[in-house]
Amino acid sequence: MARDRFSTATRLRLLGEQTAARVYRSQTRRQARRSRLTGRAAFLALVVCSMIVALAYPMRAYVSQQNEIAEQQRLAAAARERVERLRDEKARLQDDAYVMRLAREHLHMVRPGETGYIVVDPRAARKPRAEEAGVGRPWYSNVWDGVDRTDARR
Repeated sequence: MARDRFSTATRLRLLGEQTAARVYRSQTRRQARRSRLTGRAAFLALVVCSMIVALAYPMRAYVSQQNEIAEQQRLAAAARERVERLRDEKARLQDDAYVMRLAREHLHMVRPGETGYIVVDPRAARKPRAEEAGVGRPWYSNVWDGVDRTDARR
């Protein structure tokens, strides 16, 4: 019997059984490991997707509010700049020389004893008003002609 135990056929048979058992165990482990890894990966993917969905709306609201804050800050800076310009204008209007200069420029005022001159543009004076079309017509006809000309330009 001792001899049978160490015979080549017995050894080959035992070696085949051991190899078959190792292959079966490694396949079972690999399948168990693969299925466990797949389940973990699926769960991880589900958690990540849930987090993305849960954070998408708050992030959108945050970005929107940041844009709104930036716009309001820009408007506030523009308003501050306008207030400064108006304060400067108010301070200048307290000066009588500045007010006199504005009156001369915009209202064509002159001081007593000065002579005022108005320069007429020669291009505007080419055609006297008496020669314009529609002089002998009633005023309302001229108004309607003006309306018609305006409509024709559009």
